[in-house]
Amino acid sequence: MVKLTLSALAAAVLAGCAVGPDYRRPDVDLPAQYRADAAAVPAAGGPQEVDAQWWRLFGDPQLDALMDAAFARNTDLQQAVARVEQAEALLREARALQWPSLDLGGSAVRARSSTTTAAPGGGVANNFRAALSTAFELDFWGRLRRASEAARAQALATRYAHEVVRQTVAGLVAQSYFNLRALDEQIALTRETLKTREESVRILRLRLQGGTSARIDVDQAEALRADAALQLQELQRQRAIAESQLGLLTGQAGLELAEGSLRGLPLPPAPPPGLPSTLLERRPDVRQAEALLASANAQIGVAKAALFPTLSLTGLAGGESAELSDVLKSGSRIWSIGFGLTLPIFDAGRRLAQTEQAEARQREALAAYQGAVQSAFKDVSDALVNLRAARESQADIEASERASLEVLRVAQQRYDAGYSPYLELLDAQRSANAARLRTVSNRQAQLAATVELFKALGGGWSPEAVAEAR
Repeated sequence: MVKLTLSALAAAVLAGCAVGPDYRRPDVDLPAQYRADAAAVPAAGGPQEVDAQWWRLFGDPQLDALMDAAFARNTDLQQAVARVEQAEALLREARALQWPSLDLGGSAVRARSSTTTAAPGGGVANNFRAALSTAFELDFWGRLRRASEAARAQALATRYAHEVVRQTVAGLVAQSYFNLRALDEQIALTRETLKTREESVRILRLRLQGGTSARIDVDQAEALRADAALQLQELQRQRAIAESQLGLLTGQAGLELAEGSLRGLPLPPAPPPGLPSTLLERRPDVRQAEALLASANAQIGVAKAALFPTLSLTGLAGGESAELSDVLKSGSRIWSIGFGLTLPIFDAGRRLAQTEQAEARQREALAAYQGAVQSAFKDVSDALVNLRAARESQADIEASERASLEVLRVAQQRYDAGYSPYLELLDAQRSANAARLRTVSNRQAQLAATVELFKALGGGWSPEAVAEAR
């Protein structure tokens, strides 16, 4: 039996075994592709490819400059970079533990021995010593290798976490910028509306003085003018807040941007119908969750290895003498070599409990990975649905705007000719203003859905990536 045990131990050592489960990617039950009715978004023209720097497809130099500033100055990104550096340093530390350590030590001691207890000749003496020492744990059970494996997975997870922060910041900058430009568009429309209503108040007051208009018409026009003025003030307040938010995201306190237009921004091409769900594997948050799962899986091996004996080698070589000048002489040489064995006998179940904790953490990480994949699938599906809905609504919204403006034109003519009351003209003005604002909101919704789709797909897509995933 003893021979058999020693043979098994030798075979394990020669094979370089590592206790604990080897990592295998778990299966996640997802449809092969997204729903056809959700993914069938018509292309917006142009080449069907999205670059990793997807924000450049909007063709806005101001947005590009804001992105560059955010990547350089955003404090969340700076913290993420520091976490990556910490994780990589921990990985180097874990790998270094697999190699012997070598230390140089020296000492100089002058001591007096008791003449009553020491051997004859005792008294004051010097002792000089210089030696190299080493210690090395024999990784029979793979504890150090599993620890290195766990640290490597943690470092990968931290890098993916940095990419998650980067994509999140890019999405926030793009959405905030589009919100700012939508507010610019609404402010321009509201200024135009205010100017029209101020002119209406002026004309109606002249007509009231001439007896061709009623006082109630002037009051209604004045109420509408005041509403437009209040709306303009509110939009300007919102724009100032949006500008401040962009300043925070880009690390530029006090950022000021000139007013611009939302309508001039192009819509990047949408992906073709039938996107494979395996594209989700490249999302950084999914990769991060998988790396954390791999790390937790390796930690099981670390915990299980603690249940087995720990074997170590120690060594020392140097010189020792009573005179400093004699330390390096051949007669002063000293050396030692040792073998250590630590065998756990009784710990009241502490090591076993640590193994069970590691296994429970692995199950937790597995559930987190599966949840990340399912959440990613939902993000893509929702973004596709929102993008499709916004694009399909565009034609109706534009038709509504054209019809409302035509109704306003006819209502103005009828009122000027005396065929309709001023209330009819007011209703036409309200409808036209609401229709124009809806057009701006839908344009912003399309841009926002496009950004969300890019983020959900892990920063864009390309025909090569789709073909490979299939």
